[in-house]
Amino acid sequence: MPDSLCHHTATDLSALIREREVSAREVMQAHLDRIELLNPKVNALVSVDPERALAAAASADEWLASGAPVGPLHGLPIAHKDTHDSAGIRTTYGSPLLADNVPDRDELVVERLKAAGTIVMGKTNVPEFAAGSHTFNPVFGTTANPYALDRSAGGSSGGAAASLACRMQPLADGSDMGGSLRNPASFCNVVGLRPAPGRVPTWPDLAAWSTLSVQGPMARTVSDVALMLSAIAGPDDRSPIAISEPGSVFQGSLEADLSGLRVAFSMDLDGELVVAPQVRAVLEPAAQVLTDIGGAVEEAAPDLTGADEVFRTLRAWQFELALGELRDAHPDRIKPSLRDNIDAGRALTGADVGRAERLHAELYHRVREFFGRYDVLALPVSQVPPFDIDLEFPTEIGGVAMPSYLDWMRSAYWISATGCPAISVPAGFTPQGLPVGLQLVAPHRGERRLLEVAHAFERATQHAAVLPQL
Repeated sequence: MPDSLCHHTATDLSALIREREVSAREVMQAHLDRIELLNPKVNALVSVDPERALAAAASADEWLASGAPVGPLHGLPIAHKDTHDSAGIRTTYGSPLLADNVPDRDELVVERLKAAGTIVMGKTNVPEFAAGSHTFNPVFGTTANPYALDRSAGGSSGGAAASLACRMQPLADGSDMGGSLRNPASFCNVVGLRPAPGRVPTWPDLAAWSTLSVQGPMARTVSDVALMLSAIAGPDDRSPIAISEPGSVFQGSLEADLSGLRVAFSMDLDGELVVAPQVRAVLEPAAQVLTDIGGAVEEAAPDLTGADEVFRTLRAWQFELALGELRDAHPDRIKPSLRDNIDAGRALTGADVGRAERLHAELYHRVREFFGRYDVLALPVSQVPPFDIDLEFPTEIGGVAMPSYLDWMRSAYWISATGCPAISVPAGFTPQGLPVGLQLVAPHRGERRLLEVAHAFERATQHAAVLPQL
């Protein structure tokens, strides 16, 4: 019974706790026991505090017993991404410069999850300052892929994805600039949603008007992602780009009539992406699945001209803004690839940023017009399957060189530049048993329909039910 609790969905667990069929303390203990058993193998969770977690779970049981109202996630264990500030809990950003950092307040996403009833157990491992889509850092080491311990779990929300796959927590928060909610979800056979900018408001934020980086939910099922989104979405006057629509729009069943759904399917964005043969082979059946659930599927792709320049320019500017002072104070204690990105930001001119903003506007309107003809775009999340854990990043795809740690991620970060919501949903496995996700993209602020389509795809395929064999 205790271990079986870890295999329930978040939706089912929350119902069991509310109906008092199981206590929050029992749920917490089951997850802590599983962490003790499996985390040494994958190194997904860090700064775990069992005593604090169990005390908070006992308080949650007392609150429920008193008859007081409870939130939609009451009693559910969670570990926050180690770049999300949590009051009284060590938050390192994967950097030795912040190895002993203990924030004195929660940032907004943590604040909302607590208000919804979650109970913090610890943090999830990240790359240093969340830079890159492979989770390793000098503070805690490397996170392994639960489906193959010699492969990457992705990043930057790699610890979150691996812990979900291992059933060490039912929900996880994450962030996504260039694919950090989607790539690790693809690598670990879970679900990760990059919402539209402002859907999940962020605070504090040095670049409060920026639309490049967002926060969002990860879970093992699309329904659980929607449940979590309902708790963390909604307006907040501390974010100038917060969407006014309440999170409640994501509550309820995701069952929907998808007949006539207009689907654009593209394996490589009209030849613009290099995609590994193993990924192509896994995703080829997805077009038929989308047809079977009601879609009218066509081979088509939006014109993403300029997306690369937009993303790289604005990303470099944002990294310099956030980390420039640390780079000056401690130049030898920041990993070289991150240092290079900060320096690239410093080399930008006003004309460079202005050109990126113009290209960004043009990109938005071309994609907006594309979604006047289609309801959803389907393409790979990642251009490669999970890669060797000892590599910092894939250096080639199909014989084509990938010079930097960004080059192999274009299928994700080009979509980031559009501002459209995108989700990674499990789509199958390579012959070696490595997970591959399908990326579904919706029009700007179209998360509800996106979740409905992803839910139907998930139900039709059942790939999410395949567990890692640890």
